[in-house]
Amino acid sequence: MTSHTVDLNADLGEGFGVWTLGDDDAMLDIVTSANVACGFHAGDPAGLLRVCHAAAAHGVRIGAQVGYRDLAGFGRRFIDVDAPDLTADLMYQIGALSALAQAAGTAVTYVKPHGALYNTIVTHEAQARAVAEAVYTVDPELPVLGLSGSAFFAAAQELGVRTVSEVFADRAYRPDGQLVSRRDPGAVLHDTDEIADRVLTMVTEGRVTAVDGTSIPVNAESVCVHGDSPGAVHIAAAARARLAEHGITPAPFR
Repeated sequence: MTSHTVDLNADLGEGFGVWTLGDDDAMLDIVTSANVACGFHAGDPAGLLRVCHAAAAHGVRIGAQVGYRDLAGFGRRFIDVDAPDLTADLMYQIGALSALAQAAGTAVTYVKPHGALYNTIVTHEAQARAVAEAVYTVDPELPVLGLSGSAFFAAAQELGVRTVSEVFADRAYRPDGQLVSRRDPGAVLHDTDEIADRVLTMVTEGRVTAVDGTSIPVNAESVCVHGDSPGAVHIAAAARARLAEHGITPAPFR
């Protein structure tokens, strides 16, 4: 039986005003790291402060989930923003969430890009560099979550920013290791048992089956379980349980 740990992360704090998305409290009972929105793609200050307090109470680590300035599109639309503007936008977001986290008695301990920005900087070198520079400028000790082999990781590593490779429990993969676009059929998985099985395979064997049936390598230092998908809490709990059955304990990445 395998015996080690793996980080479980989820996107939280994505409601806005009277509009709620996902069950943040339930997810905080499951995950070890919370990617908390910073107000640009989702989230409002009062709601984000509540999430920071809740994460602190659950002993869950907080990461700044930075994104494009795109509330209407939930940060899932590419924006051709100039690199200096993007860097400043992300520094602003990290700083704002850091203040809220500090007020809640905790701190921002890593950064993860959101949505379209996350996918764009897999290959877009200028924006990848802009994101890496934002993190480095705010705090060069902050790790970043992302896809291994990405332009973002290359830029971060060049600056000396630590990179943490993550895999996605409920997202389909292309043969090149990138995620299938949400615009394409089958991009998001919903079968709980299937998701739990693939999480176990990714963590224990370092591989996942792509949409064309090929087996591709992955590096699962952290597993993302989406909090806004239908049945998200049930899916996340099933993935955690399947890992536990094989001696794998959820714990923040080190």
